[in-house]
Amino acid sequence: MLKLKPLIPFLFVTTLISGCSDNEVGNVSLGVFTTKDIKLVIVKDPIVTGVSCHIAHIEANLDFADPSDTSIACRQTGPITLPMINAIDKSKSGDVVFKTSKSILFKSLKVRRIYDAENKTLIYVSYSTKEVQGSHKHSLSTVPLWGNPVWDEVNIIKANNE
Repeated sequence: MLKLKPLIPFLFVTTLISGCSDNEVGNVSLGVFTTKDIKLVIVKDPIVTGVSCHIAHIEANLDFADPSDTSIACRQTGPITLPMINAIDKSKSGDVVFKTSKSILFKSLKVRRIYDAENKTLIYVSYSTKEVQGSHKHSLSTVPLWGNPVWDEVNIIKANNE
């Protein structure tokens, strides 16, 4: 006979850690006999507020760590202005715009924004990190500034700096 008493604290902590977040927009079960679900969340870029990213990641409700599998799709959903572009980190490593825990200990899902100045494109990469070793699993999405009013403004600044 299965004793539930020792499992109660474990189930409580697991439920607390994996609780529904404010940015969750969907949940897809991977089957009746599994505790894994695909969680769909929306993330707004905190600086380039005209960009929204949808992230799909696996949540394993009764495991200590979620799988590193993730996918991302980012689109322009509002205005992108020159002050926003000027405010972002233009280094090769860019900025982390979203981070969430994927385990009880030291594993995170991150989304990083990198600016491709030559092609005037925002690049968003989602990936998992572990303190001991990183994961090779990642996903990429881009938001080109082409067709956006900021495209011409960026070109004017570039021409003046040359």
